[in-house]
Amino acid sequence: MTTPVVTRFAPSPTGYLHIGGARTALFSWLYARGRGGKFLLRIEDTDRQRHTPAATEAILQGMAWLGLDHDGDVVSQFENAPRHAEVALQLLAEGKAYKCFASQEEIAAFRDQAKAEGRSILYQSPWRDAAPETHPDAPYVVRIKAPQTGETVIRDAVQGDVVIGNDQLDDMVLLRSDGSPVYMLAVVVDDHDMGVTHVIRGDDHLNNAARQMMIYTAMGWDVPVWAHIPLIHGADGKKLSKRHGALGAQEYQAMGFPTAGMRNYLARLGWSHGDDEFFTDAQAQDWFDLDGIRKSPAQFDLKKLENICGQHIAAADDAALRHEIEAYLTAAGLPALTIAQADGLERAMYCLKERAKKFPDLLEKAEFILAERPIQPDEKAIKHLDNVSRGMLTELTPQLQNVTWDRETLEEALNGFAAAHDTKFGKLAGPLRAALAGRAATPSVFDMMLVLGRDESLARLNDAAI
Repeated sequence: MTTPVVTRFAPSPTGYLHIGGARTALFSWLYARGRGGKFLLRIEDTDRQRHTPAATEAILQGMAWLGLDHDGDVVSQFENAPRHAEVALQLLAEGKAYKCFASQEEIAAFRDQAKAEGRSILYQSPWRDAAPETHPDAPYVVRIKAPQTGETVIRDAVQGDVVIGNDQLDDMVLLRSDGSPVYMLAVVVDDHDMGVTHVIRGDDHLNNAARQMMIYTAMGWDVPVWAHIPLIHGADGKKLSKRHGALGAQEYQAMGFPTAGMRNYLARLGWSHGDDEFFTDAQAQDWFDLDGIRKSPAQFDLKKLENICGQHIAAADDAALRHEIEAYLTAAGLPALTIAQADGLERAMYCLKERAKKFPDLLEKAEFILAERPIQPDEKAIKHLDNVSRGMLTELTPQLQNVTWDRETLEEALNGFAAAHDTKFGKLAGPLRAALAGRAATPSVFDMMLVLGRDESLARLNDAAI
């Protein structure tokens, strides 16, 4: 029997879900979901000065928007502090850790002297092997006893074997002098207690793995599979930052990117399955594996994101798209649709989805169904409503009163009317677009008339003809 896969996402609450963190969460979610495993969520909230409930809520909202559902309750690292301390005290009792009474001044002096003599500045505590009866009645930290010879091998599913000489590892502090556990200890204890089998995280944590392995080894715990994934860079090849644009997942929701497209694009940032660019969630879960992750940093490309999102909008279910657009309007702080507008939008979706890369693009094309009479033509559209055009609309409208309202009949009627006036339908289309939508760029005239229906279409034509 193989051990069930358990992955986790463990963000620090900084105020929003960073796009890099969102990709880490996605990779962990895909790996677990594709193997029938569990995906857990832990908030690393030990830094009480930076932590706020609002910051945690922002992460949860970002995860919810991306559709990254987690198993079980959200774990608070801070609330597990007594358990973290318990492990440190166990290592102390077993002689695998020790009390260090060195002051900050003594440690600084050691490092200054080592630097002056060209030696390693890794602190070597004189208290490592000191007899308990020599211990003073003074504040102390608890340090783990690092191995002093040999090497530590991080067996990483992405980076390969990474070898670190143990002479590069210091006796890491486990408990501060006030008895509070440090982050490095908390991470290991939480991952072990949560049953995490695969730790997927940014490669900026790679060096931490060797130090964290000291705790796993000392406690006799199984070391998880490490998978340190490359960071995301901007188009200039530098680490993604605010100068490259939006960083928070929810900012992309407010810009109108569809969730499925965002998941697809983030999955392709640093991972590949052959030459596949567009894929569904089911395909991603089926295909995703750690050996498909590249070692080199991925570049965030807004144009590629838009292209993928456009494909997902075009392929989306109309009703699902309607609901996601309604959520987008809320996230963007825009007015909600009325029920009539939302119903009309869903009816029109078939002629709106193509070539829309974001929801604002789609809503721009949907103006004809969202607008209410009397239609106010914009600057470009009004140019198509001169006296000649208005006269043609006045003549055309009665002829459409009794025709069958389907595409074939409407095409025949409008083309016939244009021919009777010794012109092409293209010349008639401009005034019709202006009358029906108030815009010069719209879906096809026939699509608009079919979506609006006979009564509304004729009413708008009459309004424009006056």
